Amino acid sequence: MRNSQNIYLSRSETAAREETTWSFPGAIVGFVSWLLALGIPFLLYGPNTLFFFLYTWPFFLALMPVAVVVGIAMHSLLDGRLLFSGVATVIIVVTMFGALFMWLMG
Repeated sequence: MRNSQNIYLSRSETAAREETTWSFPGAIVGFVSWLLALGIPFLLYGPNTLFFFLYTWPFFLALMPVAVVVGIAMHSLLDGRLLFSGVATVIIVVTMFGALFMWLMG
């Protein structure tokens, strides 16, 4: 026979607080900011940007998962405030995209 006593938990201790998930809204914000950053060179340089992207598309495609992770991180760090996390994500992703674009332009 076991030599122990039963432990009873009250309802207040067993009720766990629900954690919000930040991944989906942050991922959407990151992807939309990547699409926005992809469109900026077309606004600046016109349709000739397609010829530049013809040879350098893997570099810009590699920024897409980075932009999604940045969106998730910003949305998580800013406690789910969609407006602030969206603005911060757009600024960071456009800066990364612009730095890569300028580096490839020479």
